[in-house]
Amino acid sequence: MTTHKSNHLPLSHLLLALAIVAVWGTNFVVMKNCLSSFPPFLFATLRYVFSLLPMVFFVARPKVSWRNLCLYGLCTGVGQFGVLYYAIESQIPPGLASLVIQTQVFFTIGFAMFFAKERLKLYQAIAVSIALVGLIIIALHTDANTTFLGLSLVVFAGFSWGVANTVSRRAGDINMFSYVVWASAFSIPPLISLTLIFEGGWQQVGSALVNASLAAWIGVFWQSWGNTLFGYAAWAWLLSKHPAALVAPAPLLVPIFGMGASAYYLGEPLPGWKLLAAGLVITGLVINLFWPNLREQLYKRNP
Repeated sequence: MTTHKSNHLPLSHLLLALAIVAVWGTNFVVMKNCLSSFPPFLFATLRYVFSLLPMVFFVARPKVSWRNLCLYGLCTGVGQFGVLYYAIESQIPPGLASLVIQTQVFFTIGFAMFFAKERLKLYQAIAVSIALVGLIIIALHTDANTTFLGLSLVVFAGFSWGVANTVSRRAGDINMFSYVVWASAFSIPPLISLTLIFEGGWQQVGSALVNASLAAWIGVFWQSWGNTLFGYAAWAWLLSKHPAALVAPAPLLVPIFGMGASAYYLGEPLPGWKLLAAGLVITGLVINLFWPNLREQLYKRNP
């Protein structure tokens, strides 16, 4: 049965979206701090271990295929966060990464147009084009702190996020909290394998676990419970209720929180080109989210 998808965001849904992106944005500082204690693939492994345990014993498996759960778990666990953590460790500053990963918007909308036959409206095309200009500005400013490899890896993480968004939407009207918990099981085996192959084997894993600071462990649990179980479950729920072109741009607000928190806590510089790029991306978001309501109000005043 096809679920009706609203063409506008109710206030409660908009506030939920803002809460999600606030958590996700400030989380980039947490990522960078935790990566000083854990290598990236081990860090990602721990995130999904504690997203799975102990919750998997308290929530029933959602009524969705194992294939769907597996694909979502692989895309978010390995393709998105495994790759993102690797890039943030040494290839790109966390605040800038919070902006570049918003390429997920283009992939999510594109997949929705291809698979769900959703149409891209003119104002949405304009909004995406403006945001794309902002991302192009970033691509033109790679340096010692932002390598082309780092930029490419974060774009790939955005692609993986877009695939995951598409997969979760195809899961239908199910318990999204349970969905995220059970999908985490499929993130863990490949991440453990990458850890053992590229990060020194069991001895290095044991050393990292024993020597990690309390702050790093708190960061792990924040990744697991705040970001994965709350953030991605709520995000998947919003995607199940609204067209992708309406919901997908909401994380474009993540850079506001990500770049602000990185500048404040990590001293990440905010040169003019970076602010311009962020401004263009955010402008694209504002157009996409608020133009339908603005047009409706204008029509009521001038029918």
